Amino acid sequence: MKTRVLRLLIVACVMIAGDRGFAQSATGEMQATAKADMILRNGKIVTVDEAIGEVQAIAIRGDRILAVGSNAQMKALTDDSTMIIDLKGKLAIPGFIEGHGHFTSLGDAKMNLDLMAVRNWGEVIEMVAAAVAKASPGEWIVGRGWHQEKWDKAPRGAVEGFPTHHGMSAVSPDNPVFLSHASGHASFANKKAMDLAGISAATADPPGGEILRDEQGQPIGVFRERASGLISRAQSISGKRESGTDLTRRAIELATKECLSNGVTSFQDAGSSFSVINTFAEMADSGELGVRLWVMIREPNASLRANIDRYKALQGVGNNYLTVGGIKRSIDGALGSRGAWLLEPYADSAQSTGLATATIEDVTETAQIAIEHGLQLCVHAIGDRANREVLNIFEKTFAANPQKKDLRWRIEHAQHLHVDDIPRFGQLGVIASMQGIHCTSDAPWVLARLGYERANEGAYVWQKLMQSGAIVTNGTDTPVEDVSPIASYYATVSRRLDDGSVFFADQRMNRMEALRSYTIHAAYAAFEDDLKGTLTPGKLADIVVLSQDILSIAEDKIPHTNVQMTIVGGKIAYRRE
Repeated sequence: MKTRVLRLLIVACVMIAGDRGFAQSATGEMQATAKADMILRNGKIVTVDEAIGEVQAIAIRGDRILAVGSNAQMKALTDDSTMIIDLKGKLAIPGFIEGHGHFTSLGDAKMNLDLMAVRNWGEVIEMVAAAVAKASPGEWIVGRGWHQEKWDKAPRGAVEGFPTHHGMSAVSPDNPVFLSHASGHASFANKKAMDLAGISAATADPPGGEILRDEQGQPIGVFRERASGLISRAQSISGKRESGTDLTRRAIELATKECLSNGVTSFQDAGSSFSVINTFAEMADSGELGVRLWVMIREPNASLRANIDRYKALQGVGNNYLTVGGIKRSIDGALGSRGAWLLEPYADSAQSTGLATATIEDVTETAQIAIEHGLQLCVHAIGDRANREVLNIFEKTFAANPQKKDLRWRIEHAQHLHVDDIPRFGQLGVIASMQGIHCTSDAPWVLARLGYERANEGAYVWQKLMQSGAIVTNGTDTPVEDVSPIASYYATVSRRLDDGSVFFADQRMNRMEALRSYTIHAAYAAFEDDLKGTLTPGKLADIVVLSQDILSIAEDKIPHTNVQMTIVGGKIAYRRE
């Protein structure tokens, strides 16, 4: 209590917690000596710092928050050069932290066919036919975002609800077509693409993957999990594309623009190669990154061992625009494509328990590399079997290294849990890196896949996890979903589906819990809570101004909230026209 009172006193006196612009008085108080470069005033500023709460104004000097307080208190920090922004009562909050997404894939998606909004397979065929008409012979037609469970009608001759290649092959006989599933855990290829990849009825399923086939054993054009690599390798060999670095830079630029317009100031990138990280580092050094990136390395174990120390050294590059903090692995697939690894068979496919996309031994070796080198291990696990196996690996690794504390290892998604495993997150200190929007996006088929009992006990159980003592973060898994934090925030506090129903309402977060999941909890999950996540003096001046107060408006108005302004490092990076 004494500490909180002291903190409030410091804030009330416009105390400064930075490394410049303040001096210590005879009474021991830290008082402002420098003027602000920018002041946001006359707003509802929710700092998300429990010791400060809500204030009226915030002062910025350089890339840091100088002070917070009332409009009157900020006058002492103002001179002729200070930029004054009148918020006119608008809500200002810490910049949203995308807790799990795929940064360059978001940019890539902007360069290819966007299939997110298609209503059926016929529309996909029409889009591809239009692209073929503009393409040169042999050019690859690439897209992403289709999802068979979201269509208004099933494709003709569907296998397990998935389309066959025949209609697509007819409109694109000479151009290979490669379309990624919205989840990123399945893909579609036409006959030309399969021919280039050498795929026939005799092609065996690769480890951790599956080629879907018709009753005659012929490939239908759909590839689950690691089987998609058969097509992507053929594309990399035969496709004529820009150089890797040029393409990566274009993707980064497009992803940055999309993030800033949605109020995302920091982005936790869920798995990039060393070559992509090299481009991140070059752009961070030259001041070209507009969004702060916290990156997980995604490389095989042998490559990790050979290179990890050099990349681990990338901490706070370019004035805190790039940090390499974790290692990414995946141990199963997605529920929509029936690739999530389950303890019991799927309710709608009794012969399947999903797919293990990596061996326990291989992920255990990665865990050893991570703990030896002081990096967080972040493992994709969606099904209850996958989550249990990852928790087992974490627990054994922690027990073998009792001197290592506060590791903040993460399970990415943690969507479907067995009731016995929920308390283990809190007990082990494992971060549940989840995505609110996945709950409402997936809900229409979760009951079909899992049945009511399993869904009720362990599907997107945010409150149960928090009650276990676990930190739950938020995000979108973009480009699987739109990168909009507002959409995911709404899903998190409402769990409301398009038909008006609510998916297990008892697991909703309240509005402040949801905001914390997108700010300070996401920062904590990356060991960056000393730099960002709250509007505390001394932290980075990453701020978002919204058109509506998402903490108090009617729930159904939340999705209609716009980002008015995005400030990164004390500079306006986006302003809504």
